[in-house]
Amino acid sequence: MSKKYYITTAIAYTSGKPHIGNTYEIVLTDFLARFRRAQGCDVVFQTGTDEHGEKIELKAEAAGITPKKFVDGVAAEIKSIWDLMDTSYDKFIRTTDDYHEKEVQEIFEKLLAQGDIYKGAYKGWYCTPCESFWTESQLVDGKCPDCGREVKLAEEEAYFFRMSKYADKLMKYYDEHPDFIVPVSRKNEMVNNFLKPGLQDLCVSRTSFSWGIPVKSDPKHVVYVWLDALTNYITGLGYKCGGKSDARYKKYWPADVHVIGKDIVRFHTIYWPIFLMALGESLPKQVFGHPWLLQDGGKMSKSKGNVMYADDLVKFFGVDPVRYFLLSSMPFDNDGLIGWELVAETVNSDLANVYGNLASRTVAMSNKYFGGVVENKGVCEAVDEELKAVVTGAYAKVCKKVDEFRVADAVAEIMSIFRRANKYIDETAPWVLARDESKKDRLATVLYNLAESIVIGSSMLACCMPTLAGKVLAQFGATARPFDKLGEFGLLPDGTKVTDKPEILFARADVKEITEKVNAMYEERKSAAAPAPQAAPAAPAAEEKPEGVATLIDIAQFKEIKLKVGHILTAEKVEKADKLLKFTVGMGDEVRTIVSGIAKYYTPEEMVGKQVVVVANLRPAKLRGIESQGMLLCAVSADGDVVLVSPEKAVPAGSEVC
Repeated sequence: MSKKYYITTAIAYTSGKPHIGNTYEIVLTDFLARFRRAQGCDVVFQTGTDEHGEKIELKAEAAGITPKKFVDGVAAEIKSIWDLMDTSYDKFIRTTDDYHEKEVQEIFEKLLAQGDIYKGAYKGWYCTPCESFWTESQLVDGKCPDCGREVKLAEEEAYFFRMSKYADKLMKYYDEHPDFIVPVSRKNEMVNNFLKPGLQDLCVSRTSFSWGIPVKSDPKHVVYVWLDALTNYITGLGYKCGGKSDARYKKYWPADVHVIGKDIVRFHTIYWPIFLMALGESLPKQVFGHPWLLQDGGKMSKSKGNVMYADDLVKFFGVDPVRYFLLSSMPFDNDGLIGWELVAETVNSDLANVYGNLASRTVAMSNKYFGGVVENKGVCEAVDEELKAVVTGAYAKVCKKVDEFRVADAVAEIMSIFRRANKYIDETAPWVLARDESKKDRLATVLYNLAESIVIGSSMLACCMPTLAGKVLAQFGATARPFDKLGEFGLLPDGTKVTDKPEILFARADVKEITEKVNAMYEERKSAAAPAPQAAPAAPAAEEKPEGVATLIDIAQFKEIKLKVGHILTAEKVEKADKLLKFTVGMGDEVRTIVSGIAKYYTPEEMVGKQVVVVANLRPAKLRGIESQGMLLCAVSADGDVVLVSPEKAVPAGSEVC
């Protein structure tokens, strides 16, 4: 009977299109799932989307659509990218799925009935983008300790989970399961930063927004993010709170590993285990908190405007080369880097020069010297044994690295087969052997050894590059070899014929050309987004005035203009309009959408969290199909530079300017 293996990603938040850093996680998890399947495990690989919360409610309102319609669109886009990247997930769960919502309600009621959840009131500092509450002492320079953005003081009735009740039990579990959190540095953070200082009770419901799962016994509350999102790992398997869980749940739970980003380790290694303890369920065996993929030395995020997307990379390099870069370049513990040139250079050095060159040379020589037929004549020398030792020893090394989640190191071990085989070509010089008829059997043996090495290495590399590694195997008349046979050398049958029409699978990327095309792509998008000229409203005839002289108004006219302080909640570029940014602006008791032509002077990431002055009683106007409900005040210098007008110091959003 196959060993079961249940592996999950974190569910992607449906606030927008996932960037390449988000995509790394699904590709990483896919590699692990494929590797376990190849080892003969009965694998269930689950991923999905997290679709509730205030941030989504605000984004949907700004877009003028319902939250459900908003998340339907984003979830479809996320799924399409996961599919584009050839990920082999078995289950895609959405937290808006009926069965999930129903089970979350039952879980909440169970925890409430047994006293783990109680009603109270929350007063604290709230970060809308992170959907997290913080105490005064947790703030960093008065801002959210996670994202660095502005926080607002919030107070509302809420339900709380008694986290402290389970703190000692969780610490004991850590001690008894030293490999529960990987890497160990993440475990140390949890113990030193959260468990030792003492766990605070966790807010698990909200009343200030409605886009969530209603609490069954108190419908004015909605279940707050983590109790909703984290339970996907069991509801997706058919967990039933009433005790009649599906056979699938009973077979595959507990999870063998949750693969998540390092920024959400706390939720998965403190909140999630405690929820499970309260439910009387087993804890996951491991949680792997992978590092971030950084661009130009900084964390990648849509709000910072430094985003690379998987589909753009695929257009230039193809799916498998992008997968290879992600899996070969991300360290185990420290953050990794990505850039267009880095990807191109990796494709050239590893795939074109090492792997592709080896395969094409071996196919070409087999066709040239033996009509494409591969045969082991058994004429061996000492150098053959050195090659065989590297090739047959690689699998055990790769397994050890995969068991430790050191995937980049595992890929490097696979590539060591091809590097050694290239060296073997230089050592044996087949072109020299071909000149001597008496060395023909030796030449055949050399080419057989090369073909066998390529088949063994490609069988493992197929977990990283399923399509291209499969094509290389096909060029040698083979399919991926069972992993339990990878320690044996010489299984390629004599008489196997290589392809006589080899396909160029790994063309070298021209770094300069790639850079120029990428720049052109972005410029083309900007040009296509240029706004159409806006017709100015007709103005009454007026006496001609010298340039720069303003019309005088009295105080009564000025009082007709309502100026208020707004707080930028979200910011994004307007599609097909390179001058426009669209903002969601909090103004005390209301949230407005405002479109402003300041994209030349401010990036979206600079705007989020700023306090601005808004003309609040301006007649709404449509810009690029978006209704703008106000105007941001700016100052314009003599040389045309534009600067936002902001309060000297922070004041409550909605404050009047007079």
